Parts: sequence; C-alpha cells; structure tokens
Amino acid sequence: MTFDSLFSIFPYIVVTCIAIIFGCVSIRKTQQANLSMQTLNHEVELLEQQLDNVNYTHDQLQQTHDANKLKLESQNNQLIKLMSRLRESDIRLQAERQANEEKLVLQAQSEQRLQQQFENLANKIFDSKADNFKELNKSSVELLLAPLKTQLEGFKQQVQDVYSNEAKERHSLQSEIARLQQVYQLMSSETANLTKALKGDNKQQGNWGEVILARILSESGLREGHEYDVQVSLNNEHGKRFQPDVIVHLPQDKDVVVDSKVSLTAYERYFNAEDEVTRKQALQEHITSIRGHIRELGRKDYHLLQGLKTLDYVLMFVAVEPAFIAALEADPSLMKYALDNNIMLVSPTNLLVALRTIDNLWRYERQNQNAQLIAERAGRIYEKLRLFSHDMQDMGTALDKAQDSYDSAMKRLSTGKGNLIKQAQQFVDLGVEVKKPLPVDLIEKSSANLLE
Repeated sequence: MTFDSLFSIFPYIVVTCIAIIFGCVSIRKTQQANLSMQTLNHEVELLEQQLDNVNYTHDQLQQTHDANKLKLESQNNQLIKLMSRLRESDIRLQAERQANEEKLVLQAQSEQRLQQQFENLANKIFDSKADNFKELNKSSVELLLAPLKTQLEGFKQQVQDVYSNEAKERHSLQSEIARLQQVYQLMSSETANLTKALKGDNKQQGNWGEVILARILSESGLREGHEYDVQVSLNNEHGKRFQPDVIVHLPQDKDVVVDSKVSLTAYERYFNAEDEVTRKQALQEHITSIRGHIRELGRKDYHLLQGLKTLDYVLMFVAVEPAFIAALEADPSLMKYALDNNIMLVSPTNLLVALRTIDNLWRYERQNQNAQLIAERAGRIYEKLRLFSHDMQDMGTALDKAQDSYDSAMKRLSTGKGNLIKQAQQFVDLGVEVKKPLPVDLIEKSSANLLE
C-alpha cells in the first residue's frame, strides 16, 4: 500500500477512531445514567414505602382521634347529666332544709328586719334634707309631707298589730293545750259510753266514727271549705270514683287524707271477756280487723287520685283511744305494717295535736303573707319618698333660681343704681300728677341710690 493510498484513507481512519471514542464515551455516560436512574428508582421506592407508612400511621391516629372524640363526648354527656342530677339534689336538699327551719326563728327574724326597715324609713323621712329647706317654704313642705306621714303611721300601726296578735297567740298556747286536754277527756268519756251502744252494728259504728272525726276537726281551729273538705268525690286514672272522709289542706299546695275506720265488735268482746282465753282471742280478732282496714285503705292509692296533691301516706283514724292503744301494745309491729302500706295510724289524741299543728302552720303562713304585703307596701312608700325627695330638690333649685330672679328684678326696680322707683319719683318731684303714690318702703330704698 502506497503512501498516497494511506493518505487517502487516513481521514476515514480518523473519523472511525473519533466515532469509537465518542461511542465509548456515550456508552459510559449511558451506563452512568442507568446507574443513576436505578438509584433514583430505589430512592423513589423507599420514599413511597415511607409515604405508605406515614399514611397508615395517619389513618391509625385518625381512628384513635375519632374514638377518643366519641369517648370524650360520651363522658361530657354523662358529666352534664351528673351535674344536672347534682343540682336537682342540691335544690331538693335546700328546700328540705328550708322547710325544716323553726317557724319562731323565722318570725323573730322577720320582726327584727321589718322593725329595722321601719326605723330606717322613718329616719330617712324625717331627717333627710330637713335642714336644707328654707323657712319660706316650711308650711308648704309640711303640707306635702302630711299624707306621707299618715301612711307611715298606718304602716307602723299595722306592723305593731301583726306582732301583737302573734304574741297574744303564743301566750294563749298553754291555755289552748289545756282546753284540748279537756276536750279529749270529754271525748274519751263519750267514747266509753257509746262503745256499748254501738257494738255489733258496723254501719252505725262507721257513722259514729265520722261524727267523732268531725268533732275533732271543729275543735282543731281549721275551717271547713278552707283548710279542709269533707266527702269530696275524686276519680283515679282509670275513672274509678273514690270519696275520702276528709281532705286536710296544707300550706305550699299539699293535702293529707284522713279516713275513719271503726272496729269495735272484737274490742267490745275483749273488753267484757271473763276469761283470759276469750280475751286473747278477741284481742287477736281486733288486731286482725285493724290490719284488714289498713290493707283495704292502702289499696285505694289516694295519692294517685286526680286533682289531689296529697302526701305519700294517709291518716287512718281510730276513733276509740283505748282500742287503739290495746292493739299497739299487743302488736307493736302494727305501726310498721301500716307505714309499709303508706298508712299512718292516729287516735283522737294525736290527730287533734296534728290538726292543731296544721292550724298553726296556716297561721304562720298567713302571717308570712302579711309580712310580705307589709314589706311590699314599705317598698312602695320608700319609692314614693325617693321620688318626693327628688321633686323637693328640684323645687329647691327652682326656688333658688326664682329668688335670684326676684333679687335681680328688685335691683332694677328699687335697690340698684338708676332704679325705676327713683326715676319715677323724680317725675313726681318735677310736678307730674299721680292718682296714688308708690309704696313708701320702695321709695325709701330707692332714695339711697343716686341717679345714673
């Protein structure tokens, strides 16, 4: 091969070498790129796995959050219910405590409070702004205060009458108790006499028991148609009609039912028995009869009657005191049996005491209502006094302004320099004829000033 031929193919050789070099470089870069791509793909896979883990953790946390939120809402609802029950319990406890407070303590507090209010009111009326009133309007002020003074005197007299009556009632309580003892002795005597006459006739015994009950009610101080009602017809929720013997009304819109149950047949045989066996048998029959009355009365469920706001128990009246005592002495569990049936056994003695207590409760209730009315009236009087005081202050301000205007006018008329009286009098001095002269005192006052 010649040099010329070699020279002719030399460019091809150079191009081929350059192509080979570029190919090697390209292959190298491709391998590096592939390696980088694999690395990136691996990193992407790792990041995707981490993202999946994060999403899973987020879902778990979200579920835990939702569960905790529901649990928290449930606990909040329970807490609200418990707080509501606690408030209701507190309200009931407070009401019970208030109901159990001594009435005499309340009356003493009310008396002291009203007395203090009256003293303060009287002091404010007769002392407030008294020194600021001028002598010129003294008679007008007294005239304005006269009706208010009359009202205050009536108010004071009413307060004194209320507590004077209360003191008299307290003072007469012992004599009232003695009178009740006499009534009981009379009733016991009548009971002993009528027991023999009524034995064996249940209808007549029942009528007699109602008569004794009416007698006790009349002696208790309560008024029929006001504090108690007799033979009122009421229906239960099923429409069944009941007619309790007596419904005694209590303050605060409560009622208590009194039902008379007379059981004398067995007791009469017990009382007149000549041997111990007959006495025990008759006494047991007497107790059984009373238990039967308790059971029968408990089934009536008087506390469920429509239109009746009665207590949870009914007073079962046993008209014969010795029969009542004999049954309880022979069977002490009789009282518990009655309470289990929402029945409270009462004899003429303790029924009379209970009714007198209710009468006193009504008396205290009326006195409290009177005290409230007096307090309201005192508040109205105080409000009128407040408005009157403002009016008097406004009147004083107006009088001061009127006095200033009067003084200014008098200066122009007679006391100031160049006053009108002085100038008018000079016309008279110059010969002007007038029908009547001006007042002498005004002329003298004006003469002390020179004409401007």
